[in-house]
Amino acid sequence: MPFAENVQQQMLSRLRRIEGQARGVQRMIEDERDCAEIISQLASIRGAVYSASVFLLKHYAKECSAQAASRPDTEKPLEDLIELMLRSPH
Repeated sequence: MPFAENVQQQMLSRLRRIEGQARGVQRMIEDERDCAEIISQLASIRGAVYSASVFLLKHYAKECSAQAASRPDTEKPLEDLIELMLRSPH
C-alpha cells in the first residue's frame, strides 16, 4: 500500500531519529558509559519504535476501513490488520 506523502515523511523522520539514537548507544558502549545511561537510552529507542509502530498501525487501519467501504472483498485486509494488532512484540 503506498503511503500518503505526509505519512511517509513522518515515518522517515521517526526512523531517522531512531537510527540516530541507536548510533548514540553504539558510541556510549564504545566509550564505556554507565550501564544505567545505556539502558535509559535503549528504553527511549523502544518507546520511539513503539510510537512509530502505533502511528503506522493507525494509518493502516484508516486505509483498511476506507478500502472496506469501497470493496466487497475486504475481509483479507481487515484480517491482516487484526493479526498485526495482536502480534506479540517479543
